[in-house]
Amino acid sequence: MNNGIMSPPANTRPPKLENVGIEQHLDAQVPPDLIFRDETGKTIKLGDYFGRKPMILNLVYYNCTMLCGEALAGLASAMRLIKFDVGNEFDVITVSFDPRETPTMAAAKKQDYVGRYGRANAAAGWHFLTGPPESINALTKAVGFQYQYDEKSNQYAHATAIMVLTPQGRISRYFYGVDFPPKDLRLGLVEASQEKIGNAVDAVLLYCYHYDPQTGKYGAMVTNILRLAAGATILLVGGMLLIFWRLERSVPRRAQGQRVSDIRVPKNGEGTAANGKGLTTND
Repeated sequence: MNNGIMSPPANTRPPKLENVGIEQHLDAQVPPDLIFRDETGKTIKLGDYFGRKPMILNLVYYNCTMLCGEALAGLASAMRLIKFDVGNEFDVITVSFDPRETPTMAAAKKQDYVGRYGRANAAAGWHFLTGPPESINALTKAVGFQYQYDEKSNQYAHATAIMVLTPQGRISRYFYGVDFPPKDLRLGLVEASQEKIGNAVDAVLLYCYHYDPQTGKYGAMVTNILRLAAGATILLVGGMLLIFWRLERSVPRRAQGQRVSDIRVPKNGEGTAANGKGLTTND
């Protein structure tokens, strides 16, 4: 990791990998007017998916025999381990960066990985796109995705990452590799949604954990954890003191009530014993 680039500097990279890496463009706007085709062949603009919920963007090519399949499988696995549902709390946009690929290929990949994910409504929220070179180049440049085609092997050299976008299409987080920790993915989606999804536990975790752009992970904020622990301790001690104070105040009242109940008031006609002699009172 060097200044947000997920690869060594260009002058130290192996031959044919000089242009391969991921450069973080946090808070950059993904162009909404880029034209692609979805898995049904319908022409769409990326902005058609903006404005409703946070999104995960990942760039692959469908004929890849190595990393891309691993990245898609890792994403599907991580999403199964969080309670948010694709199509409800967030959407996923998978884009091929190979302009030769077709909607038919995209449809086959969608059937495979939506099936692996296995939740209802996922097909409506997970989009598999293909597009022309100009749209692909503009998108990869906007998100800092650097790749290189090798004519000899007829394959692309590329790194792997997913990007979490805000509902407006701005880049919020990068997560690298092919295995995405569910905790990080959930917190990234909560943050990208401006905390419009998630619960009180997520809010506490976001206070205690901080996203590190250099590692693409959430790390513990020791200072905030100590502050939270100190606040919880103060509340606990204060609550116990309040309980003890209320108990202490209730004891004298109960004791006084008990002494009054022990005094027997003579009924009419009853005498009172005094020095062994019966005394009577007349009305």
